[in-house]
Amino acid sequence: MSADLVNLRQFKKSKVRRAKEEAAENNRIAFGRTKSEKAQTRKINKQQERAHERGRLEKSSDKQPPK
Repeated sequence: MSADLVNLRQFKKSKVRRAKEEAAENNRIAFGRTKSEKAQTRKINKQQERAHERGRLEKSSDKQPPK
């Protein structure tokens, strides 16, 4: 009949710990790469950007301001 008692201080601390651990995991993914992996990603991004730009109908530098 009685509910489980929860110490709010401990609950809050565990919640903060979980949030910090999640942030740390995201940082490991984002920043925990080798130099060659980062260079490879930059290379792929540049290739994709160039392919995207080639598909444009009008170059952004050719645009004339409206009168």
